Amino acid sequence: MVTCGTLHKTPMLNTPERLGEFQQLLFAYAEKFGWLLQAWAVMSNHYHWIGLSPGEAADARSLKMLVAQLHEVSAKRLNRTDGVQGRKVWYNYWESHITFDTSYYARLKYVHDNPAHQGVALHAANYLWCSRSWLDRTANRAFVKQLDGFKYSVISNCASQQAQL
Repeated sequence: MVTCGTLHKTPMLNTPERLGEFQQLLFAYAEKFGWLLQAWAVMSNHYHWIGLSPGEAADARSLKMLVAQLHEVSAKRLNRTDGVQGRKVWYNYWESHITFDTSYYARLKYVHDNPAHQGVALHAANYLWCSRSWLDRTANRAFVKQLDGFKYSVISNCASQQAQL
């Protein structure tokens, strides 16, 4: 799972065009580096995504390159559009290697439903820049129902379990 915010939580992706362009860049760089996206949510000041890595040996290196290129290209495009040079757009990123099933499903639900959780949309499936409508269209109904049963609070409980190992 990858999470990143804009510097000072500034809403840089503040138009449908910017949200769409960033989402397309995310898709393109995930494909370029062989990551299979499982969930994504792009908001005006942050994003999340969960992906399956291309292979164990290249995981860390390919993830760092994916994020670095995604941030570099998107920042340059935003700066060019806004007529500024050298402005820092992204502030770091956090990644988690998820190893517990319950943690995976809780995070998957969180990312799919993040726009509703953040109050950006009443229903995440109606928000164009996240994966919830894709999930609803393509996943097995039983899986979606099971996923909807997970609670976000499981995320912190699973993190505590992983820290104890």
